[in-house]
Amino acid sequence: MTQKQFVKCVLLWGLVCISLGGWLLHLRIHPVSASGINFIPFATGIISIIAIPLLFLNKKTLQYAYVLNGLIVIIGTITMAHFSIAHFPQPITLKSIFLYSTLGDIMMLWAKFAIGKALFDLEILSNVEQKHGGKSWRYPNMLWWWIHLAGFSIVYALGNILWK
Repeated sequence: MTQKQFVKCVLLWGLVCISLGGWLLHLRIHPVSASGINFIPFATGIISIIAIPLLFLNKKTLQYAYVLNGLIVIIGTITMAHFSIAHFPQPITLKSIFLYSTLGDIMMLWAKFAIGKALFDLEILSNVEQKHGGKSWRYPNMLWWWIHLAGFSIVYALGNILWK
């Protein structure tokens, strides 16, 4: 096994572990039996635990794994931030933001994104010094993800405001 293959295996294992941990945490807090809407994170958890790591294994499906992983992170970030804002304990303090919001869960999601990004870069970039080409706002650069996070957030917020 080469060093690159070993690193890939470790990253895949980390992706599975963090996805499984987040999924089990979500099941404990929001069981599927309690509400039908809880089926969506249940299903995305299964996708994150099984499908995405399998897609990362093959170079032909690597792009799909990268995008799917990133989109799940963005959607999870937006919906958990909304849930936290809608159910925020009073008074708002630094302690309540760090300990009683979904900030920790969102950080786990972004760690999942970072692992997916590392897996993607490990396969796409031929050496450590190589940079992604093209404009910074184009795929697969990070600004592309920030633009999507902002765009999805705006659409979600508008939907929440207009369809009350």
